Amino acid sequence: MCGIFGYIGKKDPIPICISGLKQLEYRGYDSAGIAGIFQGKIRSCKEAGKIARLEKKIHQEHLNLEFAIGHTRWATHGKPTDQNAHPHFDDKSTIALVHNGIIENYQTLREQLQSEGVRFLSETDTEVIAQLIGKFYENDLLAAVQKTLPLLRGSFAIALIHANHPDQIVAAARQSPLSIGFDDEHSESIVSSDPNAFLISTPNVLFLRNDEIALVQANRIRVFNSQLQHIDKKIERLENDYQAPSKGGFEHYLIKEIFEQSSTIQKALIGRLNEEKATIDFEQFSLSDETLKNVSNIWILGCGTSAHAGWIGTMFFEDIAHVPSSVEIASEARYRNPLLTPNTLVIAISQSGETADTIAAMREAKQRGCKVLGICNVANSTLSREADSTLFLKAGPEMSVCSTKAFSSQVAVLSLFALHLASLKGLGKDEMRRYFNELKKISGHIQQVLEKASLLQTIAKKYAHYDDFFFIGRRYMVPTGLEAALKLKEISYVNANGYPAGELKHGPIALINQKFPVVAFCANEQTHEKIVSNLMEVKARGAPVLAFAPEGAHGISNIVDDIFTLPPCIDPFAPFASIVAGQLLSYYIAKERGCDIDQPRNLAKSVTVE
Repeated sequence: MCGIFGYIGKKDPIPICISGLKQLEYRGYDSAGIAGIFQGKIRSCKEAGKIARLEKKIHQEHLNLEFAIGHTRWATHGKPTDQNAHPHFDDKSTIALVHNGIIENYQTLREQLQSEGVRFLSETDTEVIAQLIGKFYENDLLAAVQKTLPLLRGSFAIALIHANHPDQIVAAARQSPLSIGFDDEHSESIVSSDPNAFLISTPNVLFLRNDEIALVQANRIRVFNSQLQHIDKKIERLENDYQAPSKGGFEHYLIKEIFEQSSTIQKALIGRLNEEKATIDFEQFSLSDETLKNVSNIWILGCGTSAHAGWIGTMFFEDIAHVPSSVEIASEARYRNPLLTPNTLVIAISQSGETADTIAAMREAKQRGCKVLGICNVANSTLSREADSTLFLKAGPEMSVCSTKAFSSQVAVLSLFALHLASLKGLGKDEMRRYFNELKKISGHIQQVLEKASLLQTIAKKYAHYDDFFFIGRRYMVPTGLEAALKLKEISYVNANGYPAGELKHGPIALINQKFPVVAFCANEQTHEKIVSNLMEVKARGAPVLAFAPEGAHGISNIVDDIFTLPPCIDPFAPFASIVAGQLLSYYIAKERGCDIDQPRNLAKSVTVE
């Protein structure tokens, strides 16, 4: 999940690299580093912790560089220490290299190099790459990289420099995103894990893949295949409307993004509800009506928050479009042998569009002949480039590592696609318009919850000292509860477990006592009586109970300790207001516990390793 950034051109590379790394810090912030060449020698600076610490150290050391590569790390091999921070070097200190990905056979390669007398300075898998390139280097850096890549098992994106080549960065990639951009004047070039981090207003961009190697200079970029044969890469023109992130007066990005959801839901819907024709109109949608009419089943892929959104999506597809559907954790999906046919539609969901497990599973599905629909928030991402068609969330940048507005927008887009599929399979116009009317209420429902945020802050103070929670619900409230539990885990470091309410009595209820509160999501009308019975079961065993329930829901307030009321809503769309309430609860508990809310420990926004 690490971020790579490199700059070569006429400008001072250090502030440009630091700015680029800050745009990539969502990929990991365990450590950061920068390296370049100055007066014919490799110079570097690296530091455990966030980029701000690296920036301070650079100023203290008065570092000067002629061009630079930089890195922000999410630790895989080796603790987050100065020593394990990137860049890494060969034993002659003539090569500096940064890496995103995992080298699966690094231990074997390391032992082989050590037997040849090579001395390692870190615990990382990355150092093996630098040492191998150093071993093969004979005045031809491209050839040394070409000899190294076949020895590596796993996925990677790398950028490296060599003291003997003071005008070039060499980059390579395999199943890990790496982009190269240049300006119209060909006066500067940038290497980045994410093209959206380019600080050129309208960059020209190419993407590396399949063991391709790029020789990057300020005024020229050449790309070679694994045999070092020159290849012509497609150059894309990206409109970069980058604006510096702002908390907009809020204390944290997370609470700002929670409060944005009444508008981001509208953005997900706007222009897509054709009320006159009672149809869903998606922009730049390339899956034909005929293809969708023939869909016999749907397989949804996602990780974490996206998987929870996908679970809700399966219920949309079955309840509204009457299409059998299932959701699979993407990290497990690629190792299954699922019963996929050409009439199986695969939906891959990823906020960033770079989630490695989801991308890998999507590629497996495409090899089996399935059409893939991507649901994504980031243009120019790997998912949006490789899926057969992509529906964008239009939620805007999500700066906090903990996802909030992306989740609700994913659910909104899934509901729209379910309605589109249903209309193609015969759902009547009157029924479509009924759903439209309910969808248009969602933004207002969310706003009603947000206006009562202070009440949830008060409730959070009461529950913030607990270290264990159950989150329960039924039907649409099961994945909603799991997502709310995930938010609490992520930002409060609390042991929060999400369960279908009916499953508690099949084992987990053994944990219930007066120190183990239960948060119950009760906004599923179909199963109302059942959830009331489940509340009685946990209350009888002494658990403090907080319920999120619709106004007027009978039989709940006299059971629970605390209740937060929600606007009444039809079951399929009840997750929207419910999850916003759950997000607010998690935020205020984390704040009460003094946690690092926007950048929780051990996490990264975009998970780009498997």
